[in-house]
Amino acid sequence: MTSAETPRPGAGKTLHLNAFLMSVGHHEAAWRLPESDPHAHVDIDHYVRLAQTAERGKFDSIFFADSPVLMGDPGRRPGGKLEPTVILTAVAVQTRRIGLIATASTSYNDPYNLARRFASVDFVSNGRAGWNIVTTAGADAARNFGLDDTPDHKLRYEKAAEFVEVATKLWDSWDDDAIVADKALGVHADANKVRKIRHRGEFFSVDGPLNLPRSPQAYPVLVQAGSSEDGKNFAARYAEAVFTAQQTLADGTDFYRDLKDRARRLGRDPESIKILPGIVPVIGDTEAEARALDAELERLISPEYARRQLAERFGLPVEALELDRELPAELPSEDDIQGAKSRYTLIVNLARTERLTVRQLIARLGGGRGHRTFAGTAEQVAGTIEEWFRAGAADGFNVMPAVLPSGLDRFVDRVVPILQDRGLFRTEYTETTLRGHYGLARPANRFATETPLAVAR
Repeated sequence: MTSAETPRPGAGKTLHLNAFLMSVGHHEAAWRLPESDPHAHVDIDHYVRLAQTAERGKFDSIFFADSPVLMGDPGRRPGGKLEPTVILTAVAVQTRRIGLIATASTSYNDPYNLARRFASVDFVSNGRAGWNIVTTAGADAARNFGLDDTPDHKLRYEKAAEFVEVATKLWDSWDDDAIVADKALGVHADANKVRKIRHRGEFFSVDGPLNLPRSPQAYPVLVQAGSSEDGKNFAARYAEAVFTAQQTLADGTDFYRDLKDRARRLGRDPESIKILPGIVPVIGDTEAEARALDAELERLISPEYARRQLAERFGLPVEALELDRELPAELPSEDDIQGAKSRYTLIVNLARTERLTVRQLIARLGGGRGHRTFAGTAEQVAGTIEEWFRAGAADGFNVMPAVLPSGLDRFVDRVVPILQDRGLFRTEYTETTLRGHYGLARPANRFATETPLAVAR
């Protein structure tokens, strides 16, 4: 298949929707609205209700981001996060169909513990778990783990690749039929079908086997969110879903084709990787109402907090960013940036292309940190989604409500029915696992037909 023959997402398929849930919403000022609960970020009932709403809307999945460091200034918005796999476990027992995805870093976890944790979530949820694989940059995170700084960007991705290899080997350390549970013979499992993996690599040395059988999905859906060159190469090799940030239809189309082609060149079916750009919808009964809410959120931004964070991202002293001037002419190149390279480039290009002042850029980033924001009616939001889907820029969307819970309620109650009426989105779940929702095959066990490396004892 040539790149020109890469299947287009609008051809006889339905789109996929993931709800990216962040405390009281993705807009940094959402917590200041009268409707918002400023303590919801540590309230598990809040997350359960959001998950149930997304499930009512027949979303493929929900997603929780994470970082092993307190992000940003806690004076600016509710800070701190519950550990996301703990949230997923609580949500799993209060939902039945919706997929459950959480971020976990390959920089500050060990493959064995992480493989066990996600396999446990897959069991608790009966096959709905997904792992968003990230590398973590920044000295602040490193110092939480007794280190001075993180390795450079390329080395972090090399470690991440080996991390994923070890985790998938551990998930394959049990055959699907290893457990026989023969009470009469007194045999619970065939020990010849439980193997040590004996991994010896540059970063990890792990014997195995995992202390859990193979889970309902074999292993969780592998998700990735980096769009740098290293990130795209990693995604093409390992990812089954990709969360990405693209501002324009042209950029989205280019990214979509590029990543599908990279996967194809590695021998993968391009349809085995789902590309889901982020969209931050602000929905009103009328366009004027939506724009008024967007303007109110913008008014509530604290510009000095935002300016400090932006200066930190650019590696500049805060005085170098004047609120009512454009970005300085001289900025670090992407090669000089060690964390979130692609997001840095997106932000700089946005500011340069639209000639935004720092104040205007802060307003644009306040809702989605570089993801595409859109204020309009439900019809307009649905139209934008359909346009990108049919143009070959997306397999679906990572929906990032600016305000929660109201933004998710409006999307489910107003946008989803339009997408369903247009034949773009499911009206009922037909599958029970996250792999099923995404149309992904259950991974074969790489060891199942081989001679065991060693019998587990």
